[in-house]
Amino acid sequence: MKKIVSISFLVLGLYACHTVKKVQKIQNAIAHIDTTRAIIIKPAEVVDSLSIVKQIIGNLAHTRIDYATFSAKVKVDYEGAESDNHVTANINIRKDSAIWIDIRGGGALNVEVMRLLITKDSLRIMNGLDKTVSYRSISFLQQLSQVPLTFYDLQDVIVGNPVFVDSNIVSYKSTASGLQVLIISRLFKNLVTLENKNLRIVHSKLDDVDPMRNRTCDITYNDYETLGNISFSTSREIIVAEKGKVDINLNFKQYAFNQPVSFLFRVPKSYKLK
Repeated sequence: MKKIVSISFLVLGLYACHTVKKVQKIQNAIAHIDTTRAIIIKPAEVVDSLSIVKQIIGNLAHTRIDYATFSAKVKVDYEGAESDNHVTANINIRKDSAIWIDIRGGGALNVEVMRLLITKDSLRIMNGLDKTVSYRSISFLQQLSQVPLTFYDLQDVIVGNPVFVDSNIVSYKSTASGLQVLIISRLFKNLVTLENKNLRIVHSKLDDVDPMRNRTCDITYNDYETLGNISFSTSREIIVAEKGKVDINLNFKQYAFNQPVSFLFRVPKSYKLK
């Protein structure tokens, strides 16, 4: 059960953290910024580069994916110290209301491994392998991740919205590959990399502020597609390390926004309460 839960909710790894090096302050002005995202700096002006970076980070809130419903079929490859797993997850979300996840094993049999129904205050887990059902409070996710993980954080992680990004910018630098910004919140250090062209997040490195923890997590966002006014990362890699290392790859084979979704969670009579 423990292994299956770790497979089924890979996103919990997003909250693993450890120490990150401070990036150097930017030396030159950041120019050629899209006017819909930030101001354009004229060469002759005296540039307040910190203000520009703060504006860019602030504008991330305006580029968040806004939706009523979300559905997806995701191929999940999980590699850990003890096992490798390849499963398919079908996901339905009604924003700020419910998250439904159906996980099936690879191969022709397409066996249901687990089904989850998550609301703002509860978590239901139906285990298709040992024929059991569990009813938990949402705090169970917090116990697993050992951080105050909320329902809202979880739906952001699945959809691909940025997490743990606020206005407390410590340092930053501009490189050929993008703009790197180090942000420190109450719980985490987050080294965010934005691509130069349209300032989408391409990488996030999360580290625990608590120096007693030795957790780290790297999240890479690849293969963006544009659907209407939505920019969606269809391929993501998550590498989590503490005592061991876990490598997770998520490939969204199908996805849709604002279409009808269902949340079937009918427990067979043969299942036992766990």
